[in-house]
Amino acid sequence: MELLRGALRTYAWGSRTAIAEFTGRPVPAAHPEAELWFGAHPGDPAWLETPHGETSLLEALVADPEGQLGSASRARFGDVLPFLVKVLAADEPLSLQAHPSAEQAVEGYLREERMGIPVSSPVRNYRDTSHKPELLVALQPVEALAGFREAARTSELLRALAVSDLDPFIDLLGDQSDADGLRALFTTWITAPQPDIDVLVPAVLDGAIHYVSSGATEFAAEARTVLELGERYPGDAGVLAALLLNRISLAPGEAVFLPAGNLHAYLRGFGVEVMANSDNVLRGGLTPKHVDVPELLRVLDFAPTPQAQLRPPIRRDGPGLVYDTPTDEFAVTLLVLDGDHLGHEVDASSRHDGPQILLCTEGSATVHGKCGSLTLKRGMAAWVAADDGPIRLVAREPAKLFRATVGL
Repeated sequence: MELLRGALRTYAWGSRTAIAEFTGRPVPAAHPEAELWFGAHPGDPAWLETPHGETSLLEALVADPEGQLGSASRARFGDVLPFLVKVLAADEPLSLQAHPSAEQAVEGYLREERMGIPVSSPVRNYRDTSHKPELLVALQPVEALAGFREAARTSELLRALAVSDLDPFIDLLGDQSDADGLRALFTTWITAPQPDIDVLVPAVLDGAIHYVSSGATEFAAEARTVLELGERYPGDAGVLAALLLNRISLAPGEAVFLPAGNLHAYLRGFGVEVMANSDNVLRGGLTPKHVDVPELLRVLDFAPTPQAQLRPPIRRDGPGLVYDTPTDEFAVTLLVLDGDHLGHEVDASSRHDGPQILLCTEGSATVHGKCGSLTLKRGMAAWVAADDGPIRLVAREPAKLFRATVGL
């Protein structure tokens, strides 16, 4: 059991305050800080703070896969950590994106290997062979677009904007099944010639301005989102595509689960992400990064997804709130230590012999295991290897810790 130092990633959409404040560093940071990775992805492994100095978690797994990962995880996933924990901070919208299924990831990775595209290339889509289902739990309010809205509801939104140029697209959406209509409309917009986009996007923005100015409320959030995206990315077809997606707001503790093929874009917020150990991203717009529309279309799931379906069930298990997801790669529990739990040992062992990552997001707590103990404060994380055995937590003040482990 060791302290785990995350790998920091800086992107333009990140925050100069959120991650720095979370980890107790000076604010503002020199650059926008977007993600803090706690895992063993080859692209950015976290670091173990051992008595002999720092070593990457990736190197520790290679040196002792059985002791670090345990037999159950190795039997299912081999000698790799199957999950990745991130702290995400967004002050600006992220790209319009989706992630491939496991089969699509393998096929895409091998194809790009045959094409000779370096894994580090900015035009590479598939950097590994894994799918990337992901769970985001809000630490502060999070705003996002995720999953295609039901076609009938989207037609109501488009009509509410009162833009005559949208009429043929409303007809296209209504002339076939939901999934086929959404596929047809999204494909039409995302592949439209730039001169057509340069006409349609300003017309839609004018409609959104008039809608917001009228004081109407039914689609106010959607209209304001389109205006924000249009200002940041003028002439981008992704502004139109955003009209087709669910607009989601998460309060602290609430979560969204994004399976393979789900088109989404985080707009702003601060939270903890847990996902399969992958960095495969297919982008379709709202970004200066590499966009591959044909490949995105190949992996997208166009079936409409009600908002409730995107929110995982949350059940209580002792002091923990378990976020139920249909994945073997990870399981996530928020351990809430307060009230009667203060000053008493709380069992924080996993159901099997797999590894764990503990991330403290509020207060402080001491982790006890057979190999010793360590204290986690807000913004600190611990790696608990499989052979560390049962672990217990003791908090003297109210504390919250996320526990990520294998979902077997």
